[in-house]
Amino acid sequence: MPNYTVTVATGSQWFAGTDDYIYLTLVGSEGCSERTLLDKPLYNDFERGAVDSYDISVGEDLGKIELVKIEKKKYWVHDDWHCKYITVKTPCGDYVEFPCFRWLVDDKEVILRDGRAQLPQHDKTGVAKQHRRKELEQRQKTYRWKEWHPGFPMSIDAKAHSELPRDIQFDSEKGVDFVLNYSKAIENLCINQFMHMFQSSWGDFADFERIFNCTLHIIIQYVMEHWKEDFMFGYQFLNGCNPVVIRKCTEIPDKFPVTQKILEDSLERGLTLEEELKEGNIFIADYEILDAVTPNATDPCTLQYLAAPICLLYKNSQSKIMPIAIQLGQSPGEDNPIFLPSDDEHDWLLAKIWVRSSDFHVHQTVTHLLRTHLISEVFGIAMFRQLPAVHPVFKLLLPHIRFTIAINTKAREQLICECGLFDKANGTGGGGHVELVQKSMKQFTYRSLCFPEAIKARGMDSQEELPYYFYRDDGCSVWEAVISFVTDVVNIYYDKDETVQEDEEIQAFVKDVCSFGMQDFDYCEFPKTLKTKEQLVEYLTIVIFTASAQHAGVNFGQFDWCSWIPNSPPTMRKPPPTKKGEVDLKHIVESLPDRGRSCWHLGAVWALSQFQENELFLGMYPDEHFIEKPVKEAMVKFCKKLAEVTNVIKSRNDGKKLPYYYLSPDRIPNSVAV
Repeated sequence: MPNYTVTVATGSQWFAGTDDYIYLTLVGSEGCSERTLLDKPLYNDFERGAVDSYDISVGEDLGKIELVKIEKKKYWVHDDWHCKYITVKTPCGDYVEFPCFRWLVDDKEVILRDGRAQLPQHDKTGVAKQHRRKELEQRQKTYRWKEWHPGFPMSIDAKAHSELPRDIQFDSEKGVDFVLNYSKAIENLCINQFMHMFQSSWGDFADFERIFNCTLHIIIQYVMEHWKEDFMFGYQFLNGCNPVVIRKCTEIPDKFPVTQKILEDSLERGLTLEEELKEGNIFIADYEILDAVTPNATDPCTLQYLAAPICLLYKNSQSKIMPIAIQLGQSPGEDNPIFLPSDDEHDWLLAKIWVRSSDFHVHQTVTHLLRTHLISEVFGIAMFRQLPAVHPVFKLLLPHIRFTIAINTKAREQLICECGLFDKANGTGGGGHVELVQKSMKQFTYRSLCFPEAIKARGMDSQEELPYYFYRDDGCSVWEAVISFVTDVVNIYYDKDETVQEDEEIQAFVKDVCSFGMQDFDYCEFPKTLKTKEQLVEYLTIVIFTASAQHAGVNFGQFDWCSWIPNSPPTMRKPPPTKKGEVDLKHIVESLPDRGRSCWHLGAVWALSQFQENELFLGMYPDEHFIEKPVKEAMVKFCKKLAEVTNVIKSRNDGKKLPYYYLSPDRIPNSVAV
């Protein structure tokens, strides 16, 4: 009588084990085994982290084992169980691996294919094809698109984290409770005494230091000491939280009427403004996207204001980027003066503060929320809807979607919803952030997600012209490592361009992203089909890079650069100045956030800058969805390249007063999960 040995591994998450009834059925090419009871309640099998083995005898050889059916039946209460993998040892001594890494909930069965990745056109048996089709049919019922706001990318159809499919929920809902995390941050930062002091202004800039009762990181300390200086203001456009706004200026826009005469004191090389433009020494940051966005009006006791400034910057002879002119509105006129470094120190400082505040809003809502969180969710939902677990691209992308849908759902539930935490301290709260996403979507293109192209489109690609743009340099290094890894994996499964074209599931995936996720907005220019291996490689690289490196580059520096409130005010309580010579220190301090909003802001940027517990960083794939040796070799090669990039960055940072490490691979999580 043939004997099969089945090994079952239970996950190590809390509550991963179970005391329910567990049944297993083997499905082979020549027949099926009987439905076998592996575990009864109180047997102490299938505990957290356990690996349990069982012998199953059958009447005759089952042939090639194609599927494993695993069932969980309730004993007393529903007891979710996380299965990592199942292996089957056949009578002839072969081992067949069945990766699972899924939760079994309620009384539903899970049917597993063996771990070899397979394209749909390469499945030959009816059993395999049917399993593939049924898995996607079920997923498409479970993962449904929903429009959160008109003009937004589509999101998951779930009102709360608890409504999500168990497989994409956080292991512990407490770990992503924004109210709890913000409260914990405020407690850790020892700023409870200021929490309810809304409408109460600080006395002066030094007074802001009272909310820092922790050991300060080197960057925070440096920002506090140098934030007023022009070089620090310019440096942040390159290597701060939002290093994606600055672009080379080749022509002064009509709406910003600066002239040679106005700027001559700032131009060091003895060249005219036209000559400086031609030489590539002039840069611009334009916050037009904020024009006419509704400021936060949720607190009737405090008026809050927004601006849409334009800032001109100059690369001086030391290759530092320095501000040389600021206009706080989009329409030139007597009530919209152009502020200059030669103006009164308070006028110039307040103009820079307004730019920094505007940059904060664009960073939080456009750069961070829309262009990493929301777009990664689109990729994730489409992946679950269109790619079965056996597809190599599903196996490749799954680690880079980990917890993304969960964090976004929780944010819609607590953070960016109406009357959410975002409203408490942000000038774009109360609906302005929604308007900002809607406006930004009209400028959002697929090509802008391709990192090297996005850098080049802003005229910022020359290392010789801009030697201190570390975001660009490190980002390009990581991009090259990712694209090399993706190329290796794609080459394993796709031998030619026609194989990509014949893969109906990958075609359905990209179409779902465009037609549903991005709502078929023509201006976004997302592809609906992929015709070549090169296009597939670029597409997958964009998905992985956006979820990992791009998110890390714009998220984890928030506490460093935004915790010193005057350097990055989340709201302004006085309107932008319309004349020069009327501003003093008192006016500036009263423009900045009050004590209560400062504390909410500080708690927010601290919480958002923390890594998840048990974070998985780029190149770490502990769940072995791939079993093929060539892919595992590609992963080893990928990790080696990432380690080389990490070492280069570490060497460059040694001894620097302002190290840049946000795109160091050992600090880049695999996915958007915070």
